[in-house]
Amino acid sequence: MSILTLETRSISIGNNFPLLAIMGLNVLEDESLALEVAAELKSISQELGFSYVFKASFDKANRSSIESFRGPGIDKGLAILEKVKSELDLPVITDIHEPEQAERAAAVAEIVQIPAFLCRQTDLIVAATEAVLEQKGLLHIKKGQFLAPWDCKNIVDKVKEVSAGKNLVMLCERGTSFGYNNLVVDFLGFKEMRDLGVPVTIDATHAVQLPGIGKGNAGENSATAGRRSGVPVLAKAAVAAGADGVFLEFHPDPDKAKCDGPSCLSLADAATLLRPLKAIREATTGEAAIEEELQ
Repeated sequence: MSILTLETRSISIGNNFPLLAIMGLNVLEDESLALEVAAELKSISQELGFSYVFKASFDKANRSSIESFRGPGIDKGLAILEKVKSELDLPVITDIHEPEQAERAAAVAEIVQIPAFLCRQTDLIVAATEAVLEQKGLLHIKKGQFLAPWDCKNIVDKVKEVSAGKNLVMLCERGTSFGYNNLVVDFLGFKEMRDLGVPVTIDATHAVQLPGIGKGNAGENSATAGRRSGVPVLAKAAVAAGADGVFLEFHPDPDKAKCDGPSCLSLADAATLLRPLKAIREATTGEAAIEEELQ
């Protein structure tokens, strides 16, 4: 498997390197909250030796209801991310939904994310690849809920076609649609995606969603419910299965979070989850030679 390096931060991802921790807020609510969450997660990550990237969205375009909170928008959102980046000396990641957003986002965010629902949008992939290539950044592409792990090869091929073969992409597992209002994670899929030559992360937050059955501002079935208690289960299992990074969302008061609170963890519980993830990662990478013998 190829190893990715975020050149601007000297962060290496994959193989036996430390776990990449992509953590933060689901959506930007205000500047002070972003700084609070980022500072706490940076402190924990430094203690545990994780490579940390602060995550938050400036716009949540894929919402169950038109009345759902979407965020501050690209202008104010990128300004907040720039503040977090400069004040706390942290790399940041944010997602885009339109090709026209790619260049602006990549100028601030060292890693640009493609949402799962949009992972097959060729124009979006091309624009994002061109933008991060120019800024020496990386792409984090979530596997669609409708795709088999091996079908991600076409996504990786699109990036390599635009980047002249340069490896810029991580794939992210976030669950597969299973019947109605449920998602399931296939842990055998981590190896399938890593075999494509890219690092793989787990979005344990969104993988516990119960899409469309929550109660939001617009009434029943206007929001996404979630099983918050399942986040640590999926995160630990994924790291044991070979995930190179974890994607986790926190909030000081998840029940008051403006977006996807039922799937979000309390900021006070961050260290409790991250410590065992470090131990699992170290145990897993220590067994790499044994796994090679079994193949």
